[in-house]
Amino acid sequence: MATQADLQSVPALLARNATRYASLTAYREKEFGIWQAWTWAQAAEEVNAMALGFLALGMERGDHVAIIGRNRPALYWAMVAAQSVGAIPVPQYADAVAEEMAYVLEHCGARFAICGDQEQVDKVIEVQDTVDCVETILYLDKRGMRKYDHTSMNWLMDVQDEGRAARQRFEPELKKRIAELNYDSTCVMLYTSGTTGKPKGVVMSNRNIIEASKSSSEFDNLTHREEILAYLPMAWVGDFIFAVGQAYWAGFTVNCPESAATMLTDLREIGPTYYFAPPRVFETMLTTVMIRMEDAGATKKKMFDTYMAHARKVGGLILDGKPVNASDRMKYRIGEMLVYGPLKNTLGLTNIRVAYTAGEAIGPEIFDFYRSLGINLKQLYGQTEASVFITQQPDGEVRSDTVGVPSPGVEVRIGDNGEVFYRSPGTFVEYYKNPESTASTKDPEGWVATGDAGFFEEGTGHLRIIDRAKDVGKMANGALFAPKYVENKLKFFPSILEAVVFGNTRDRCTAFINIDLTAVGNWAERNNIAYSSYQELAGHPQVLEMMQGHVEEVNESVAQDPMLSSCQIHRFLILHKELDADDGEMTRTRKVRRRIVEEKFADLIAGLYEGADQVYTETEVTYEDGRKGAIKATVELRDARVFDTVAASVAAQ
Repeated sequence: MATQADLQSVPALLARNATRYASLTAYREKEFGIWQAWTWAQAAEEVNAMALGFLALGMERGDHVAIIGRNRPALYWAMVAAQSVGAIPVPQYADAVAEEMAYVLEHCGARFAICGDQEQVDKVIEVQDTVDCVETILYLDKRGMRKYDHTSMNWLMDVQDEGRAARQRFEPELKKRIAELNYDSTCVMLYTSGTTGKPKGVVMSNRNIIEASKSSSEFDNLTHREEILAYLPMAWVGDFIFAVGQAYWAGFTVNCPESAATMLTDLREIGPTYYFAPPRVFETMLTTVMIRMEDAGATKKKMFDTYMAHARKVGGLILDGKPVNASDRMKYRIGEMLVYGPLKNTLGLTNIRVAYTAGEAIGPEIFDFYRSLGINLKQLYGQTEASVFITQQPDGEVRSDTVGVPSPGVEVRIGDNGEVFYRSPGTFVEYYKNPESTASTKDPEGWVATGDAGFFEEGTGHLRIIDRAKDVGKMANGALFAPKYVENKLKFFPSILEAVVFGNTRDRCTAFINIDLTAVGNWAERNNIAYSSYQELAGHPQVLEMMQGHVEEVNESVAQDPMLSSCQIHRFLILHKELDADDGEMTRTRKVRRRIVEEKFADLIAGLYEGADQVYTETEVTYEDGRKGAIKATVELRDARVFDTVAASVAAQ
């Protein structure tokens, strides 16, 4: 039996699972509407054949291998096969445009690019004019590939077949390379989202990934019985930890949906027990629920409102095992039969044992909504550089306003300026080809600067994150400016998709709002409001009135917090376009690039602070085919009511 000393690489974990969990399901993939499954023994054989094929292609120790595509078992196998021959997998965002892909390919010097389909192959071929490191392209989906020049291109399944045919020739070399892997060998290189500049290549060792996976699995008692849905970008550290690190450590099943469009259907079919989603996904789910209830009959809506009000009162207490009187418990059980159970089933969350959200702060109202249904949703705080985990919320100590206590094996301290620092076995090795950034982020003792401002609560030991340290500032009157706090309150409303608040060093706060086209479009349909585009709907007077109501409701709430009451929004506008990663306004993980937004829409910000009623603006946009264009619009700017702190507190009592 393998000992801890033997389990010092992902391929070593795979070998253990192929024996210990040989007949248990390791992977499922939905293709053409049918779920296909592979046991751990079968997955190990697939990886082994692929690794032998890579040796036949001449893949060397230390080669960087780009993995580009949606979540598919064969692409996960490709990552582990690359590790097996001593190469380094570098997953990339499937929705990255050619220019972004070119930067990562060139920066890491990828010799091999493994693509999910024709679209990804085309992007790699497009950038080969400027990026000359890619020698071989492999692809998984054969559709559309027949007429391509295959001089330096191969179908991944053919590579596997070649590996099987050459097993006797290459197996000794493969065994030798796997045996060379240890805790200090590089496991994967993941690129940061690049909110403030070019993405950085984060080098992660086997120690980082395995230790983080081991401790976090033990924290939540994850076992081989868990089911997860792997739908988040493979280039994101969370997906690598959940779908590779923890899956290989605990031996649980990784399910890959057919496509992004079928993800929610596939989620319902699988019914995962362990689930991760960024706040955006939970917000979208809640928006869908609210839209459906708006369309429901009066009786059904009244029943929903009645039992959800009760769930908000006692659901979280029952979930945490706190005292609740018998009549409230009975009413909650009835609500479970009539409302909560069917709703969880519709969302695909019936079997959830542990669910997490992270990436950015989630609105407390959204967080409490899911917990009130009996879903064990928790927050964690993490970073790519930490192998995800910095803090987690223990069962029974879950709150919307904290991110929990330090994860097992992680030390956390607060700097003199309020910045959060950590160190742990999961702390990254270095930024690839960037010793300056490595030195400025990680000190010689291993402490990493997170760039986030926070503090530990007295008594509970829970960490509270205020905002990104670089985003937290001071208003002109010296009051604290924390934009994320206000933005998350705005995004609780289903009709608001994104919000960006300004106010650092200024005398008052203003905001940009992106409407949620699905939610507001549904509302427009119910109210017989015709529109032909996002831009037209965003500028409709009744939509502006709706947003004004939401902004003023948030202002009333913010006014009740003496420390942040100065962050009330005095003026706002609805942007004439959605913030988009293709236009550089957001990262691929949907984080707003504030500096770029401020530069790009400087004329609109100036109008908000100069008191203008309207501003004419032209904005460059990128179409799906890569062409550039411009959106022209006259944007209406509005004043919003603000509240006195003391008066608001009295009114709330």
